[in-house]
Amino acid sequence: MSVSQNEAISQQISNLIRDVHTRRATDVDAVLGELTESAVEYVAGAQYAGITIAGRDGKVRTAAATGEYPEILDEIQQRVENGPCLAAAWEQHVIRIDDMESEQRWPAYCRQALLETPIRSVVAFQLYADNQTMGALNFYSETAGAFDAEAVESGLIIATHAALMWSLMRRDEQFRSALASRDLIGQAKGMLMERYRIDAGQAFEVLKKLSQGANTPLVDVAREIVTTAERPADVSTQ
Repeated sequence: MSVSQNEAISQQISNLIRDVHTRRATDVDAVLGELTESAVEYVAGAQYAGITIAGRDGKVRTAAATGEYPEILDEIQQRVENGPCLAAAWEQHVIRIDDMESEQRWPAYCRQALLETPIRSVVAFQLYADNQTMGALNFYSETAGAFDAEAVESGLIIATHAALMWSLMRRDEQFRSALASRDLIGQAKGMLMERYRIDAGQAFEVLKKLSQGANTPLVDVAREIVTTAERPADVSTQ
């Protein structure tokens, strides 16, 4: 792969990373969509791309995809509970299938993929993996043997940058969630202070006791108070 192509890939992904910092949280799916669209252009032989998210509970979903086949193949992976994208994320950083018809590692997956799609080649790259979930960036082709060493190299470069972008998005999402929770708790405290003429510390103790008594997260108690604007059960602030 030429240096100029490498630089082009890096610049494209860098632009998307910059977008993560400027877009609203609701635009994350759009950023992922742009990533997969761009990725197909830079991996020789690729006709489709998709991002697979899977959990330890066995649930698999498609976070972004070009065309319908990545989603169908993710559905098959969930159905048969294995496949190259899951293996790339949980077990290895890179997985390649040269031909679905001769692949021996995931017979059930390959059999269903051949029945339900025209896909013959797959190359999958790990984006991230933690104790609960994993992510993989995948490329697909209707031609057997579509992905050579150069295509794998291009995919690795894209996946490396994409992994950084994914980390930034997850961190941003967690930050926004924390801010939203803080705001809800603050609103609930304010309502309690006004209703019962108590100070901020006493209001927070009320929320804590309501949370403990109902075995419900504090933020959910706060959300209920703010949403319904109903008088909560009497709880001593002493």
